[in-house]
Amino acid sequence: MSACMSKQLLENELNSESLLIRDTAFWLKTWQDEQQYGFHEQQVNPLLARFWPTINTLSGGRVLVPLCGKTLDMLWLAEQGFQVIGVELSPIAVKAFYKENGLKAKKKRIGNFVRWSSGSITIWCGDFFALSKQKIGKIDAVFDRAALSAMPEDSQEIYLQQLLALLNRDTCLLLLTLEDIEEHAPKARQAIDPALKLLCSERFAVRLLHSEIASGFEQQSASLLTVHARAYMLRAAQS
Repeated sequence: MSACMSKQLLENELNSESLLIRDTAFWLKTWQDEQQYGFHEQQVNPLLARFWPTINTLSGGRVLVPLCGKTLDMLWLAEQGFQVIGVELSPIAVKAFYKENGLKAKKKRIGNFVRWSSGSITIWCGDFFALSKQKIGKIDAVFDRAALSAMPEDSQEIYLQQLLALLNRDTCLLLLTLEDIEEHAPKARQAIDPALKLLCSERFAVRLLHSEIASGFEQQSASLLTVHARAYMLRAAQS
């Protein structure tokens, strides 16, 4: 490897580390300031219940929920018979999830993580980007409730690379997003978001399952752009 290539790889790695440090600080501060009410849903996401069967994962399978916060979607998945593996950076969010749902959790420190577990729900509290496949074990499916969308654009590729590193080939993901769609362009409503398609590239096969005007944005239908809630199925194309 040439010195020029080595330098470029080092610069890319340092840039990635800087982005992750920035994002980590923001996420922790968000929960410390209790600003989570802007993104924490107070109910199970209806698109999860509607489209999860599309993933075709057998009950009892292990479902990864990245950047899970304290989402009630984990309870729903557990009620369907799945083993839920959440990953969350903020201990405030993890503690709140178990406390607010009346669950007694056992805690165990494993390296740089604290693993919380109660019944069929386990949450690894720590940096998602430091998690390894060896640590969390085999994952049968993934539920991403806008974790990718919550990432700054310059961190989304790093997120997908890490996600792929945790999965086996052909693992399916249910991805929920919020996107601006041209309301008077029917083809746009039926098309995969170009940025997502480019981002996934050779990593994932992408299929759009559903698109609808997002709850709370119905009154904006007269504008050129309308916020749509969308459901995608992704399939890991690499091992």
